[in-house]
Amino acid sequence: MVGPASVAPFASLGSVPAVVLASAAALPLQASVVSVLGTYLLFALFLSLTAFLAARNVLGDVPWRRYLVVGPPLAAIAFLSATFGLNPYVALLTAVLIDAGLIARLHAVRPRLLAAITLIHFVVSVLLGAVVFGIVTLVGTMPG
Repeated sequence: MVGPASVAPFASLGSVPAVVLASAAALPLQASVVSVLGTYLLFALFLSLTAFLAARNVLGDVPWRRYLVVGPPLAAIAFLSATFGLNPYVALLTAVLIDAGLIARLHAVRPRLLAAITLIHFVVSVLLGAVVFGIVTLVGTMPG
């Protein structure tokens, strides 16, 4: 054990609390910055791709590069809500509203069409995410 370890995260130095460092064994959920950043970027790219697929389904031919701005804020909402343990329904509602706002900024469409694009983006993200998760799980549990 390299650093001081404590059961309590705070120790008292007189009347001023001081943070006590815990060993790596006491904090099993630590992740490197590279892995967190890589996961965030892949998730943002996934959400940008599904937003592009939803818009292409509703509007026809749309430029894919415009949709690279949709994924990062939505991925940030997911990461922040998971990190800070926020209410998942509030996070979902916030993500859907921001998604609709970003799509509205990309295209001047009627509200009904905007709702259709947002709904299709949600559905495509859930379905494609479930398929990708299933494939990764199957490959990860493959014998040999």
